[in-house]
Amino acid sequence: MTTATEHPDNAIRSHNETPSATWSSAGRAYDEISRGILDAIEHCINALAPVAEERILDVATGTGWTARRLAERGFDVTGVDFAPDMLSTAKEIAATRNLDISFDLGDAEALPHRDASFDAVISTFGVMFVQRPEDAAAELSRVCRPGGRLALATWTPDGNVFEMFKIMKGYMPAPAGSPPPSPFEWGKPERVGELLGEAFDLRLERGTSFYREPDGQTAWETFLNGYGPLHTLAGKLDANQLESLKRDWIAFHDGFATELGICVPRDYWIIVGTRR
Repeated sequence: MTTATEHPDNAIRSHNETPSATWSSAGRAYDEISRGILDAIEHCINALAPVAEERILDVATGTGWTARRLAERGFDVTGVDFAPDMLSTAKEIAATRNLDISFDLGDAEALPHRDASFDAVISTFGVMFVQRPEDAAAELSRVCRPGGRLALATWTPDGNVFEMFKIMKGYMPAPAGSPPPSPFEWGKPERVGELLGEAFDLRLERGTSFYREPDGQTAWETFLNGYGPLHTLAGKLDANQLESLKRDWIAFHDGFATELGICVPRDYWIIVGTRR
């Protein structure tokens, strides 16, 4: 049976309450977004190279795709995320598949787990979206035992996911105060070294995920319904702005048309570390 850990009311840091609501806003529909990166999830799991009887933590688990893939192979896995609605979906899906996974409500910048309590830590396009990268990097290090392993999948700063975010950014209001650092900094090897190189011996491997849909219109509907940042942004736009965003989104994705639908190559890094 899927279990959940009880946490105090301050499980989410105050500056992450709005991001938590944003990512949680799409709820169960986000599971379809994660399905679209399954090839990269598998790459990251293979790079982690889990073995029997290890305890594995999936940070920013979302609706639990990575945790489920690990549990289906018999591994002892815990998922943690700060988005309550996505966690509810993760628990429901795991329960229907009779997967024994613990799902914890928790902030990647302040994980609700003991020091050195996991043999391996994984995050697939999740931890890169934190607002305070140094804090999150320290937490990844803290919960991983000496000799344990880390595997992250992060989008590159020069790929098509970055281009997709540029479309959304064009419709966002200017942030009040200093904006948080770009999540795509986690796609720069030198930045990854700054964040994690002191605690982990690192190696990196580049990969490409392929996002497939019948057409750009379907891609718009999938992301509008399932991707929290776009779902939230769309709710803040007037009718003309929303229609313009929709046209830009569809045109971008239709730029990758093939005879069998669209196929968008999305470059990423797999970052593998061994805890010193």
